[in-house]
Amino acid sequence: MHGAGNDFVVLDARPTALPLSPARAAAIADRRRGVGCDQLIVIEPGPDGADAFMRIRNPDGSESGACGNATRCVADLLMRESGRPRATIRTIAGDLRAEALPDGRVRVGMGPARLGWAEVPLAREADTLHLPFALGPLRDPAACSMGNPHATFFVPELDAVDAATLGPLGEHDPWFPERANIGFAQVLAPDHLRLVVWERGAGLTLACGTGACAALVNAHRRGLAARAATVSLPGGDLAIHWREDGEVLMTGPVATAFTGTLDLPENEQIAWR
Repeated sequence: MHGAGNDFVVLDARPTALPLSPARAAAIADRRRGVGCDQLIVIEPGPDGADAFMRIRNPDGSESGACGNATRCVADLLMRESGRPRATIRTIAGDLRAEALPDGRVRVGMGPARLGWAEVPLAREADTLHLPFALGPLRDPAACSMGNPHATFFVPELDAVDAATLGPLGEHDPWFPERANIGFAQVLAPDHLRLVVWERGAGLTLACGTGACAALVNAHRRGLAARAATVSLPGGDLAIHWREDGEVLMTGPVATAFTGTLDLPENEQIAWR
């Protein structure tokens, strides 16, 4: 499945638990030797109060706390399955509530933006609105957490930014003890942003839902944007709304590319060497 080009292998582990180690998850995500995806998503049985638990693994096998586009995709599957227009998905970062809209898009409440330095988290105390951190020619990002760490640089011309070079440097900078997603945003108007995101553990993706949420939150905190805006990413547009009560809503498309059966041999060493 994909949401605005951010693509996922979605596995249903509700009937039977799947033997998915970090190495095996990375092998499945490999675009040449596996199926290929930005993130591997596993739907697990829902605990009390949720329709399902969603586990997220990056292409390097590491686990992520949040993925907005994947949440919309999983929500779409669950709502079609149940015939209900709403679903609650539990993640390691908390519960996310989704609803199907009449135009086919899915809206997800991504929870509140976490703005404290320890919540991002940062390595030491700092002003998250003006982080004293430079990345090549870029300076003065704003940081927040949307269930995963984000730093957003605001730039005058997005096409002039070498995101593929700067992104990994930012991801692994000592400022971010859990690594970080690095966003490069250009404000076109108070209700319209352009964005490219280097995702931790995944690299450049066509869209990043939590990155779009973080970019809008940080832009509004800076006085650069309204509380609601369209965020245009390489794969498409997402509508982001940071409500007065702190909740961040994300609305966008979902699509199923194909369905199939994946063989998981018992001997992992033989299967993925």
